[in-house]
Amino acid sequence: MPSTQKNRIFSAMQPTGSLHIGNYLGALKNWVDLQNSGGYNCIFGIVDYHAMTIDYDPRDMPKHITDLAIDYLSAGLDPDKSTIMVQSHVPEHTELAWIFNCITPMPELERMTQYKDKSRSNKTNPNVGLFSYPVLMAADILLYKADTVPVGEDQTQHVEFSRIIARKFNNRFAKIFPEPRTLLTKSARLSSLADPAKKMSKSLGEKHYIALTDTPAEIKKKISSAVTDTGPSKRVELSSTSEDPERGAKRRVEGKMSRGTKNLFDMLEVVSPLGTHKELMDEYKKGTLKYSDLKSTLADAIINHLKPIQEKRKELEHDHDKIAQILIQGAEHCQKIADKTMEEVRNKVGIR
Repeated sequence: MPSTQKNRIFSAMQPTGSLHIGNYLGALKNWVDLQNSGGYNCIFGIVDYHAMTIDYDPRDMPKHITDLAIDYLSAGLDPDKSTIMVQSHVPEHTELAWIFNCITPMPELERMTQYKDKSRSNKTNPNVGLFSYPVLMAADILLYKADTVPVGEDQTQHVEFSRIIARKFNNRFAKIFPEPRTLLTKSARLSSLADPAKKMSKSLGEKHYIALTDTPAEIKKKISSAVTDTGPSKRVELSSTSEDPERGAKRRVEGKMSRGTKNLFDMLEVVSPLGTHKELMDEYKKGTLKYSDLKSTLADAIINHLKPIQEKRKELEHDHDKIAQILIQGAEHCQKIADKTMEEVRNKVGIR
């Protein structure tokens, strides 16, 4: 298990099926970099309680948990450097969440954007768990007294909520919890391949994302059919020019680039060799870039980037005993921390 470090990180993903490249480039790749920096005591969770807030088949949950653990390890998380754990294996997550529920004003939760977004897409089951999701997330972080939470800009509201909860508890009972800081990571927030106005998501359908398990043929097919131009009203700022949907890049619209084209360039910047992104961007700015060249280069870069991850995954898929042992060790390590935290909490709130 990893040794104690000055700063402790907690971050997690939900087990809802195979990860897509947006999950990897937006979070998991950064986790590996933080782990390997040696500057943090990292805990990375598989938050199965959170996955219960949307409709799901309970028969699939065990497989999804195992698959996510395999994705973590395949991408480079190392159980000798980081702790990998399953949320439900440490019951103190929900105990602390209940205590936090009791000091959380309703207006604090009503203003959270995630509930509004998820309830719109989950109209048949707008449950209390979905509403109080941020409270459980705060418990996930504060149970381990994590002082650092790596997130993209779209997740900063949740870290700020954790800071508010820590402050409320500390002021009311005793100063037990740190106020976790946001560690903004450079990440590609990828859009759907078929509808660049939307975030890349598995819920939109196969053509909208690239799974980490996609074959080279599947990757080439999805990239070749990816949307580039979506009209002048769907452009983003760029200190360059934009393109004509019929001819590739002949018409210039100063300062604008279509979301679809930018999405492809965002992926290329992360997965391609040094210089490739700049070379194609220079062509784009000069108005000489062909979409077919951009897509072909990007597809090959993604295939090469995912190859070692997919090879590692194949090895791990046949070694479930190893996966189980890693998760057991992770739970044991986290349980020790949770026990200590909850002993303090129970004493201060007057229930032990």
